Formats: sequence, structure tokens, C-alpha cells
Amino acid sequence: MIRVLVVEDELSLRGDLEDYLTAKGYRVTGVATLAESCAILEQTRFDAAIVDIGLPDGDGLGLVERIREHSPQCGIVVLTAFGEPEARVRGLESGADAYLVKRSTLREIDATLRSVLRRVSTAMVVEGPAVSEWLLDRSDWSLVAPNGLAVRLTSTEMAFLIALAESKGNVCQREQLAQSIGRAPKTADERNLDAVVRRLRRKISEATGTDVPVKVVYGVGYAFPASLRLVN
Repeated sequence: MIRVLVVEDELSLRGDLEDYLTAKGYRVTGVATLAESCAILEQTRFDAAIVDIGLPDGDGLGLVERIREHSPQCGIVVLTAFGEPEARVRGLESGADAYLVKRSTLREIDATLRSVLRRVSTAMVVEGPAVSEWLLDRSDWSLVAPNGLAVRLTSTEMAFLIALAESKGNVCQREQLAQSIGRAPKTADERNLDAVVRRLRRKISEATGTDVPVKVVYGVGYAFPASLRLVN
């Protein structure tokens, strides 16, 4: 699971970010001060950080520089009340990958975070048992591989994977899958289903460098034997 550090002294905003990003499938740690941030960075490696510039005990830009030095591949999003061009330039020059003002919506923050992660995730290290987990995001029609790379899906591909996710590793019959993608359960349409699977495998492999674990059970259907979690 992708680890995200949220550094924000405003309690309500920090809570909203923690709740929203956790629901999106991230492992989120929230802190309020520069001191707390420095302490936790000594103990934990993060894949991304959302950092407020105006912290009560120091300059958040200094923290951005520290994170960049400590974890060169960490994606960093600066979130601040200061929207002036000069402040934006300072934030980016300090090592941030993106700069957002606090009036940004939670969805916009999440989308920016995802964009940043896609740019830096080729060097990510995924730790622990979550290495086999895939995330299927209904809100933006995307599949996130265990290495953090994501691929956008068509409505047909999304419907197919949702059916597999809801089967929870069990075999999903071909007739059910054909119906889920809007095809009649006939022989010709089942061959069309096989074509959908072939294209999906190739698409995911090219985008993420990972083979998607869609298993064919001949004469019966398909299964997704790895962990495939639906998020909204």
C-alpha cells in the first residue's frame, strides 16, 4: 500500500485529508508540526507527502528540502494558503512536484497526488504483504498495480474487473462476465470476451510493467486470484 505523509497543522483539514485518502486506498500518517515530521521521517519511508508551508514551528519549504534529500523518489505536493506566483516558484524550487492552494477540493488534491505518483513510481518500493494488492478505483476508472503505477480503463474493462473483484478470488462464469460487459452470453460473444481479456492484459502490462493476475479456468470462466480491492 502506498504510504502518504500529511503535514498540516489545521486539524479539520488534516482530518479530512486523512479520511479521504485512506478511503482511496492509501496508508496515511498525519502530523501537525515540523518536529513531528522530522521524527517520523527517521523511522518511516513514505512514497508521497502533502506538506503545508506555514507550520507553527518552522518553514514547510525547509521540510520539503529535507524530504527530497531523505527520499529522492518521494512525490511531494505542497498545499498552502499562499497562492502568489512567487510562493509557487519557491515551493517548486525547494523540490516539490506540485503546488496547490488550500481552496483546492479533496478530489483535486487526490488527482494531483495520483499524477505525481505516476511520475515517480517507477522507483517505488512496495513493502510487506500488500505487495499482491491491486486497487480498482470506481471514481476515475483506473487500476493501480502493486508497484503504484496506474492505468485508465474503458467502461468494458472496468465492468469486467468489477465482476472479478466482487467474486473475491472465486471463478466468475463466462456467461456472467459476458453479461457484465453488455454482451449476450452466446459463443460469439464469449470469444469477444476472450479478446477483451487479451487486450486488457496487454494494456496493463504496457502501462504498469506488471502482468495482471487474471486466470482463465477453461470451459468455466475467469478469476482474479490476487487481492483486488474496490475503492470509490
